[in-house]
Amino acid sequence: MFKLVVQNLLRHPLRSILTVGSVCVAVFLLCLLRSIVTTMNAGLEAASATRLVAMSSISLFVDMPLSYQDKIARVEGVEDIVKWQWFGAYYQSPDNFFGQFAVDPERMRAIYPECQVEADGWERLARTRNGCIVGYQLADQFGWKVGDKIPMIGALFPHPSGSAWEFELVGVYRSTQPNFDNRTMFFRWDFFEETLKSDGQEPGVGVFVMKVGPGADVPRILSEVEALFENGPMRVKCDTESEFTRQFMSMMGDIPMFLGWIGTGVLVAILLGAVNTMLMAGREQIHDVGILKALGFTDGDSFRVLISQSLFLCTLGGAAGVGLALLTAGFFEVVLGQFFPGYHIAPSTSVMAVVVTVLIGFAAGIVPAWRAKNMRCVEALRTGV
Repeated sequence: MFKLVVQNLLRHPLRSILTVGSVCVAVFLLCLLRSIVTTMNAGLEAASATRLVAMSSISLFVDMPLSYQDKIARVEGVEDIVKWQWFGAYYQSPDNFFGQFAVDPERMRAIYPECQVEADGWERLARTRNGCIVGYQLADQFGWKVGDKIPMIGALFPHPSGSAWEFELVGVYRSTQPNFDNRTMFFRWDFFEETLKSDGQEPGVGVFVMKVGPGADVPRILSEVEALFENGPMRVKCDTESEFTRQFMSMMGDIPMFLGWIGTGVLVAILLGAVNTMLMAGREQIHDVGILKALGFTDGDSFRVLISQSLFLCTLGGAAGVGLALLTAGFFEVVLGQFFPGYHIAPSTSVMAVVVTVLIGFAAGIVPAWRAKNMRCVEALRTGV
């Protein structure tokens, strides 16, 4: 029967190839869209339960006074605290967008154990005033290696001399968690602060990240931190890391819903294309069905021949689409990494794509297959003439 199915599909090779190709592209897009959503969810799930984030109650882009750090650190239950300041510079061209943050290296190392720096990178950063560490994806993109000088053009914080800020790469890190991306630069806060103060500028802080102990009363700590600055000079909003991440993602809109609608459209397109192909194939093979039945093939055999053609085309296209998604996962991990760190194709996504294509193949072939099953031999021969 398999040979018969293949011969029927090869009657119109161009149509079969186009059907397989359309299913392949659609399944690839389906895997890509779903992987973005699962990556976002993985980032939220991986958020640490022992980290809290404080930011300005006005906006993430409004700085808080540096003096807030000591006050927050004295709140009962806060074990450590690190300040982050978005640098907003660019390398060579404004098109080279990636995150850069001024941080306290030792506190960063203690609070973010998932940031694994190669060799003695943290120690070199402590010894190098203008040192920086970068994620391995960023280093690969620009061909950076330890010891390289990296000039950054300050957009938000121009260098007082009017020239570029020059950093020395002292280490490359790899993140062990999907919520911490591998396309970011971190450098020393004291270098950042001293450079700005030399020009009379007083740097502020974008966010404070707090580490709390296991079993700490998180709601109480959140309330106490916010209460510290109820009367200013800058009120703060304090959340868990997962809630902060969720709100940050929501700034880009309801991406899961948007991608869900696109995915639904892709599924409808696959179904319509497959149905159209199988309806045409069913009409063309009516006479063949009559001959098969005249030769002794049963109604069930006729049904299986038609439904197998649909399942074969869709499954072949679906497998090719999943394979293409897996092959390009590394490319999209780099391209989408700045917006969706930790992008990957989850095994559940591959399984879902295969199941969907099998179901679509069955749905597309069921009408012509059922018609062939119930058609009498004489009727089929007469209709096919």
